[in-house]
Amino acid sequence: MENTKRSIFSIHGITGMLIAVVLLLSILGVLTYLGIITQQSVADKPYVINSPEQIKMIDTGNAAFKSIKGE
Repeated sequence: MENTKRSIFSIHGITGMLIAVVLLLSILGVLTYLGIITQQSVADKPYVINSPEQIKMIDTGNAAFKSIKGE
């Protein structure tokens, strides 16, 4: 059986590859933008450790010694 319905611009050809590349690049761009925005917002709010001498090495309550500046 001969395949006579071949098309280079079908979804399975160059067009499909271009759609996939554009989709992946747009996802990469959105995630990069969101990551940069998140880093900038976190960098503006540094945290301070209150009474570091009372922090134990293995303890679930260590988060209570951290406070964010400006809040």
